[in-house]
This record gives sequence, C-alpha cells and structure tokens, in this order.
Amino acid sequence: MRYTTFFIASIATVCSVGHSYAQSDGLIFKNDKYAWYTDRIEQGEFTGKALSPVHLSSNFEEERTRDFKGEWKPKYDLAFYPQLQTPFLLEHTLYNMSLDEMVNAIEPDSTLRTGSGFPGVWTRDVSYSIILSMAYMQPKVSMNCLLRKVDRFGRIIQDTGTGGSWPCSTDRMIWAVAAWEIYKVTGSREWLEKVYPIIRKSVEDDYLTVYDEKTGLVMGESSFIDWRNQSYPRWMQPVDIFQSKCLGTNAVHVEALRVLSCMAGRMGDTVAEKKYATRSKQVADAVNRYLWMPEKGYYAQFLYGRNYNILSSRSESLGESLAILWGIAPAGKRAEIIRNAPVCEFGTPIFYPEIPNIPPYHNNAVWPFVSSYWMHAAAMAGNEEAVLHAVGSIYRAAALFVTNKENFVLSTGNYRGTQINSSNMLWSLSGNLSIVYKLLMGIHFDDEQLLFKPFVPKALTGRRILKNFPYRSSTLDIEVEGHGNKIKAFYLDGKKQNPIVAGTLTGHHDVKIVMANNELKKQGVNLQPAIASIETPVIKLEDSNKIVWNKIESAVAYRILRNGKICQLVETTHYRLPEDAYGEYQVIAVAADKYTASFASEPIVIEEHSTYEVEDYAPKSERKHKGFMGTGFVNIDKKENTMIEIPVSIKDEGLYAIDWRYANGNNTIADDNRCAIRSLYVDNHLSGVSIFPQRGMNAWENWGWSNSHQVHLTPGEHTISLSFEPHNENMNINVNQALIDQLRLTRLKK
Repeated sequence: MRYTTFFIASIATVCSVGHSYAQSDGLIFKNDKYAWYTDRIEQGEFTGKALSPVHLSSNFEEERTRDFKGEWKPKYDLAFYPQLQTPFLLEHTLYNMSLDEMVNAIEPDSTLRTGSGFPGVWTRDVSYSIILSMAYMQPKVSMNCLLRKVDRFGRIIQDTGTGGSWPCSTDRMIWAVAAWEIYKVTGSREWLEKVYPIIRKSVEDDYLTVYDEKTGLVMGESSFIDWRNQSYPRWMQPVDIFQSKCLGTNAVHVEALRVLSCMAGRMGDTVAEKKYATRSKQVADAVNRYLWMPEKGYYAQFLYGRNYNILSSRSESLGESLAILWGIAPAGKRAEIIRNAPVCEFGTPIFYPEIPNIPPYHNNAVWPFVSSYWMHAAAMAGNEEAVLHAVGSIYRAAALFVTNKENFVLSTGNYRGTQINSSNMLWSLSGNLSIVYKLLMGIHFDDEQLLFKPFVPKALTGRRILKNFPYRSSTLDIEVEGHGNKIKAFYLDGKKQNPIVAGTLTGHHDVKIVMANNELKKQGVNLQPAIASIETPVIKLEDSNKIVWNKIESAVAYRILRNGKICQLVETTHYRLPEDAYGEYQVIAVAADKYTASFASEPIVIEEHSTYEVEDYAPKSERKHKGFMGTGFVNIDKKENTMIEIPVSIKDEGLYAIDWRYANGNNTIADDNRCAIRSLYVDNHLSGVSIFPQRGMNAWENWGWSNSHQVHLTPGEHTISLSFEPHNENMNINVNQALIDQLRLTRLKK
C-alpha cells in the first residue's frame, strides 16, 4: 500500500480578514497533477485564478464555448445570503460562485433545477444536495422539491432506473434523510407531520419488496450509480441488478430507518420508534457482516450473483463515506477506511478499480458531490491529508472549469470525455458550499440545537467570519480562528459556553470559536493510479462435463467458483467438472496485483429443475409474440389475471429456487418506470415479491427469467401463486404489466 507524499503548507495572513488576503504565492496543496494556491489552481499550462471575490478566470480552453465560459462574475445580488470573510481569496471566490449558481438553480416554481443541462427535480440529486447544504440555504424551496417527488399514493418517487425504476433501483429513501435534515434546520412540526406518513408508507412497501431475508440486506441498484454496465458486469440482467446488495444503497436504508425511528419518537409512537430502530440496526449489522473486507480495511461495493452471492471487492466512495457519517462503521474502522480506500490524484473515484472498456461517467470518474461526502467522512475520521485531498479536488475542478460541473474523468481530470455532464450542477455546488459551512465553520444541526464541530486543516489556518447565517428565529455572525479539530473556547455574545446554540434562540447574536491549534496525527491516504480491472471471462459448457472460457489478457490464473465459493485455482482456460457436477459455476480471472481481478463470469448452472407452462392454469393470451416455450403465455396486468395459481408436485425434499420466464417490452432497460411487480405465495404463505423488469422498447419477444426466491419444499403437492397486492404498485401506477410464460423450480441442494 502506497501513501501520499503531498506537499501541504501553512499560510500566514498578511493583514486583516475581509480587506486583504494571504500571499498569492502561498502553496496550500500540491500533487503530481496540480497545485492549489491561496488565489488559484495551476495544472500544467492551465490556471484558474480568483481575481477578486466576485471574479474568477480560467484559461483551461482557448475558446469560450457553451460548456466553458472562461470566467465567472455574479449574475445575482448575493447580499441576502451569508457573507464570508476569509484569508483565502480562491476559497472566497468559489464560495460566492457556488452561491450565485445556487440562486441560478431556483426555478420560477420555487424548486431547484438539477443542473443547467438537467431540468426538473430528481429525487436522489435534490436529496443529497439538501443534506449537504440546501436544507439550511433554501429550506422552503427544499420542501417544495421533496413534495414534488411524492406520488398520488403518498409514496416517495424513485426516478427512472434500470429495468423500469423501483424496485430495481431503491435509493429513493435518501428522500427521508433529506426530509429529516430540513426538520433539524427548521424545527417545523408541520413539516414533520407531513413527511412522517410518506416515509413510513415507503419504508413498509420496501420492507415487503426489497429486503433479503437470507442476508438481512436491502436489494437494489447502487445508489446514484444507475447506468448498468457502468458499474456491473455486462452479463447482469435487470433482475440480477435488483438482487444485488450494494453498500451505498444499504447505507441509505440504514439511515432512513433511523430517521423514521426518530420521527416516530417525536410523534409519540413508541412502538414504531423501537421497530424502525431495530430494523436500522439489523441492516447496519448485515452491512458489517457481509460487506466488510478485513484484508482491505474497507467495505466492498456489492454482493452479486444469481442463486449464490459473490462479493465484489471494489471500493465505493459514497457508500464508504455514508457508512462513516451515519455510524454504520464502528468508530475504530472510520480512520481505517479513509486511510485504506484507494484515491487518485484528481480525486476520489466513484469506485475502484475501474471497469475496462467502459467510457467515463460513473466508471473512471470523479464526482464533486461524492468527494464532498468523502471530505466530511475524512474529517470525522480525523484525517487531515484526506480532507485536503478532497477539498483540493473540488476546488481544482470548480476553478479550472469556472462552474460546478457534475463529473470529470478520473484519469485526465477533464470534464470532456464523460458520457454526459452539466454546469451549475446542484449537488456539486451544494458540496462546494458545505466546505465553508459544515467543514471550516463546523455548522451541524440536530433536532433541537445547532452544534459546532469545525475541522480546519493547518494549511487553511486563519480567521474566518460568516455574517448573517440564519438559524430558525435567530441570525448568527460566526467567527472561527485557528486550526485543528478541537475547540479551545466557544463564546456566544462574549460569554463562554459549550459549542451549541439552542433552537429557541431569537434575534441577532455573535458566535466566536477559538480552535485549539491541535496537531492531527498523520494518517495518509492510499494514493493509487487510475487503473482498470482485467476483463471478465465468458464461459460455456462443453461436452456436458467441462467448462471452458476465453483467455484473459494479464490474467495469471483463474478462480473456479461453485455455488459462490472458490473450489479451485487453475492456470488453464478449462475446468473438468466433478462427477457430482450439480451446481452453479463461475470463473474469475486473477491478475498479478491485488486490485485488478475481474468480475465473476455469468453463471453456468448444472441443475435439476422442473418447469410448468403458465397458460395451462390461466387464460392464454393471443400468440402475437414469439419465443414462448409452450403453446402460449399469459398477460398479467392490474386488471387482467391478477391471480395465477399453479399446482406443483415435489418428489424430493429440499431448497428450491422459484422464478418465472417473462417478457416486458414496455420500454428500454434504461428508461421509464414500468417494472411489473407481483407477490409470490407458496401454499398461501407470502414468500416475497417477483419482479419483471423492462427488457427493451416493444421487445415482447425478448424473454428472460425473473428474480428467484429460495423456498424449502417438502415431498407432495404445493401451490405456487402470483398475486397483485397494494404494495405491488410500481412507480408508473397505470401500467404494471408483463407476459408470463413458465414457472421454474430449481433444486439447489440434494
């Protein structure tokens, strides 16, 4: 493991704050790619320079274009917002630029535009932004945004995602965390009473739909990383992605459940308070049980597979950060995660290592909003080097591109080359503002008071003043002097006290914080080059007793997996199956280093299974679509065939996987929200939910298998049923339809 040797300097102010700034040649941070000075960023021949607190200029590109304006001056009067005084000109200018872009993001209908290129409100984007800074900068507008993302059944809306939105994607619950942040800022009982039933209904639907009983984890796509092959193996179908158990998504559910418990307590519902607190702890415990990698010292990105779970050992920066910030990671692991998880010179990668031959977007990318969460997690872990690395990454991109872009290429640091991008990006500017508010000034909210926990790296030592910061019925002028992460003295209106401000305070008040100038222990960061893993093998069955696969460049060996467990390591590109070959087989290509092993290949199943033609037990549909296996298929929708019952005869007792062959051509894999959902019953006992994601626009002849459920069956007669229940309403509501061809029972153990 290689740690950074960044150059970090301490800068002395030359005169009083608010009139003059630290010396322009004062170096704050430097690595092999760029240097951050008090008034500018330098990256080779390029410079992004603050000419004044309201003027930023960059020569990053020779010509101004739609994407690159070359300079920033404010469009709006910023006097209404908290005014910053700081000894660092670039910090001051980027703060003002982010304020200006925040105002620019407010739409005529008093909602927040996602980005200059992305109109409208998106659940995850606005929620992560609210948590970072919009809750206290724009509380009323933030309320409007969240309420815009509630459907007519009073549920949180999941935006479009893999296979038709929820439940393939399940990170909509970040809405709950954002709603709680607004409550902490405002203390509004009316707001609490409005959002509590929305969150509770959404949580209960999720509990019936996306909780995996075997692991205790929540299923669903990686939070915000919703471009399928940008983060998953190419072979994975939407149902495979639905069945994955991802770090970031599980962290969101842990905190949403904790928030719901807190809300229930405020509402006087002690039974619900205890229930949701218990559920939150159960998911958190499962994250630590199944996703923690002690040999690496950080969490894995996800579990994946079909009937058996495999751990993907990639790191995932947002998930790692949320695990720290929300208490999922025990206190002893926080510093370990920040010290060990790989970072690169242009910033914190979305995940690491990258996936080969996939263009930059989530893959091979840095997103400033993720770097912001990483920064706050690093501060909680007491890692000064990691905090400066994250701030430098955010400031570099904002100064050189003269806007808060959504993402940039990890390997080049350029915004050009990404698959899609936007200026004036809401969650990026929200993260930029949080550097001043949450990090340097240390402003944190709980439900009854304002807490102060500044983290000021020594290289940023000085005297900062934030004037006219609004908090409920009070306005605060906040001054922070010195550096470190410990407070030496805290004064409210000149009187020394604990570093809190009561939520009941009214009027205008002065807060002064004197830092202890404590030296932080050197922890370092795990600086790694931007690299990709090796390719994933494609395997096939040959002669009924041997699996073979293509030779993978840079592979030194291949791990053979049987039922999710390593059974052999070989150097050949074939493997002869044992006499007792029954099982699910996969292959992982292994490289010489510890980072770049491939994903596991698509499973090959040597199985015992039985299939039942669904049309034998329900009204057959017109056979205008091809590819069905029997003599027809059944169309299920909300008005037709809401219940299908199929009798099955079991000869041998054991564990069986139950799934359905289906088609859903209601839209593409990437768009819309028409994933079909049904409740699965075995002998009138609810066994989970079967989902039938979209497989392509009008692709009704593209057949695949639903997710599977593992059920223990005894010899004799049983009944397998699909039923449409209230919690099976999808995000579209109007269209909840699929074609069902076969029921399959696969015996998993002899």
